[in-house]
Amino acid sequence: MTPLAWDKERVLVTGAGGFIASHLVEALVERGAAVRAFVHYNSRGDPGVLSLLPAQTLAAVEIIAGDLRDEDAIREAADGCSLIFHLGALIAIPYSYRHPREVAETNLGGTFNVLMAARASGARLIHTSTSEVYGSALSVPIDESHPLQAQSPYAASKIGADALVRSFYCAYSLPVVTVRPFNTYGPRQSGRSVIPTIIIQALTQPEIRLGNLETTRDFTYVSDTVAGFLAAAQADGIEGETFNLGSGKEITIGELARTIRMLMWSNIPIVEDAERLRPEKSEVLRLLADNRKAREVLGWAPRVSLAQGLDWTIAWIKEHPERYQAEKYQI
Repeated sequence: MTPLAWDKERVLVTGAGGFIASHLVEALVERGAAVRAFVHYNSRGDPGVLSLLPAQTLAAVEIIAGDLRDEDAIREAADGCSLIFHLGALIAIPYSYRHPREVAETNLGGTFNVLMAARASGARLIHTSTSEVYGSALSVPIDESHPLQAQSPYAASKIGADALVRSFYCAYSLPVVTVRPFNTYGPRQSGRSVIPTIIIQALTQPEIRLGNLETTRDFTYVSDTVAGFLAAAQADGIEGETFNLGSGKEITIGELARTIRMLMWSNIPIVEDAERLRPEKSEVLRLLADNRKAREVLGWAPRVSLAQGLDWTIAWIKEHPERYQAEKYQI
């Protein structure tokens, strides 16, 4: 691996107003990179989760508002950049049931625009996939050769985006690398994700209401996921490759809730809420990463245990309860 001279890099991060991307932006600024953050435009001028960064960090970031579906906006944002981290997407699975066209246009069409912009600027592209593309595991642990199974419109849009990225490598020799995070968690994550949902309910509600309690997931703390992105940006000879970023450990949602409850010294009931159940054929029952490729090729390994990561996340949510609506099921 050849370390990048980050202070000589101009970097574009798409979806920079989101959870993982905000941590990536912060890490890039700390390393001295010139960071351009592409966020979804809104009339409030709100840069999303980036607003939670320290003022000094945020002041070093060039923020550009727009829409991934706008080819011109993406091309202008990428101009002069040597590296693009593409994290922009609509990621909520329940939302994709209700608005599949918007999800497809953003995730597939938006990725096409980013690819065209990377080709025009000559930038290296680190593309973000998701473990949801694997669907319910046919074999475990899941390595990168596992069949891709679209069990939601969101997963289908990401499978399409992954295929587009691969095609630009094959057809145009575009230097692309795909990273496939499993379930990332940590401070700043929205209330539509399961760990913040459990924590805020344990803090404020008489019971913890969840969907399927028997599904298993592989959780990775956000600093470890960010380290995987940075490693993929620096590794030599990996263009066209895909890397799982997961802990290699699984836990049922029910056991996760009980663990969080224990860490919070709580004993409130955990109940299955019919409103939160996904359509039977769409529910991904089991995700467990095989991370050997990332370990061997990128020199990456998760360092934060689930217990430690949950402690840090609980502490952050306790300090920011106003960001969550515990009584509402967020999609």
